Amino acid sequence: MNSPGEATRRNMRVLIQLRWIAVAGQLATIAAVQWAMGIPLPLNMLLPVPALLVAVNLASLPLLDRRSGISNTELTLALLLDVGALAWQLHYSGGVSNPFASLFLLQVVIGALLLDQRSSWVVFGACAVAVLTLSLHSPPLALPEEYRQDPLGLYLSGSLVSLALIAVLLFLLVTRISGNLRERDAALAASRQHAAEETHIVRLGLLASGAAHELGTPLSSLSVILGDWKRMPRLAGDPELVDDIDDMQAAVQRCKDIVSNVLMSAGEARGAATAVTTMRAFLEGMVADWRGAWHAEAIQFRDEFGEDVAIVSDTALKQVIGNLVDNAIEVSPDWVCITARRVDDNLLLEVRDRGPGFPANSLASFGQPYNSTKQRRSGGLGLFLLVSVLRKLGGTAEAANAPEGGAVVRITLPVAALAYSDDES
Repeated sequence: MNSPGEATRRNMRVLIQLRWIAVAGQLATIAAVQWAMGIPLPLNMLLPVPALLVAVNLASLPLLDRRSGISNTELTLALLLDVGALAWQLHYSGGVSNPFASLFLLQVVIGALLLDQRSSWVVFGACAVAVLTLSLHSPPLALPEEYRQDPLGLYLSGSLVSLALIAVLLFLLVTRISGNLRERDAALAASRQHAAEETHIVRLGLLASGAAHELGTPLSSLSVILGDWKRMPRLAGDPELVDDIDDMQAAVQRCKDIVSNVLMSAGEARGAATAVTTMRAFLEGMVADWRGAWHAEAIQFRDEFGEDVAIVSDTALKQVIGNLVDNAIEVSPDWVCITARRVDDNLLLEVRDRGPGFPANSLASFGQPYNSTKQRRSGGLGLFLLVSVLRKLGGTAEAANAPEGGAVVRITLPVAALAYSDDES
C-alpha cells in the first residue's frame, strides 16, 4: 500500500532523478559553452557544483532505501540545495542575463507540488532572494567579439534551450507526481474496500454466532429423538429404516460439528486445546469428511504435497475450503478433483469440477460478497469468506474455467502461515 511514508520516499526519488538530469544538463551546457562556442567560463567555480550534487545523490540513495519515510523538512532542504546550486552556477555564468535563470520557476513549481504550503513559500522566498542577489551583483561573462555584436540573439538562443529543458522537466515531474497520486488513490480505495469487507465479516460472524447458539438446542433434540427411534423395537427390526436413521444421525452430527466450529471461531469454545496435526493429515481429514457427506467415489484426491510438515489446524480455513468443495459437488455431483501440491513453500490446493463453469462477470468479481450464479440472497458469501480468510493468512484464491470444461479454483497459501513450532506448545 502506498502509505504517507512511501509517498514522501517517492517524492524524494523524484527530486533525485531530476537532480541527475540537472547534473547532466549542467555538464553538457558547460562543455558546449566552453569548447563548442568558445566562451571562457570559470571552470574551477562551476564544476564543483555538479560534483557536489552527484555526491549528494549517491549518499541519498542508500539512505532512502533504509528509511520508511522522508519528512517535509528533509524534502525542503533538498530542494533548497538545488536552488543554491542553481544560484551559484548562474552567479559565475552571467547572473540574471543568463537565459537559464528561468529555471528558478521550475524550482518554485516543484516546491508547490511536493511540499506543504509553508515550505513551498520558503522555497519561493529562496528563489526570489537568489534572483534579487544575482541581479545586484554577478561577474559578467567575457564574450568573444562575434557574440558581443549580437547579445540578443545569443540570449534568445539560450532561452529556447532553457524553455525546452523546463518543458521536458515539467513533463517528467508532473507525469511522475500524477502517477504517484493515482497509486495513492488506488491504495486508499483498496484500503476502504478492505475495511468495508472487514465490517461485513464482523457482521457475518455475529450473525453466524447467534445462529449457532439458536441451532444448538434443536440439533441436540434431533440427536436425542433419532437415538430413541433407533432403539424402538418396531423400527430397529427394519434394516432400511435403521440405515436411514444412521444417515440422519450422521447429518445431524455434521451440523453439530459445524455449529461447534462456528462457536470456536467466534472465541466461545472455552478451554479448547490447540489442534496440532500435519498438512497431509489435515487435507486427508477434510477429504474424508467430504466423502462421508457425499458420494465417496465422486471425490478424487491427488496428494502431490511432498514432504509432510507439522501445522496447527485452522478451523476457519477448513470451513471455507469445505464450502468451496460443497459448491463444486453441488454443480458436479459425479466428479470433483482436489489436488494438493507444494510450490515454493506454498500449499497449492486446486479444486476442479465438471460443472458449467463461472460466467465472465463472476470471474471478474470473484470473491466479492453476493457475487453468485445461484439465485439466492446470500449467494457468493462462501467464496467471499474464502478469499477473506486466505487474505488474513497471507494467501490468495483465483478462479478460472478449464479449457475442457468445468471450473477451477486455485488456493495458494504459505505453509509458514499454518506451520507449527515448539514455541506454540
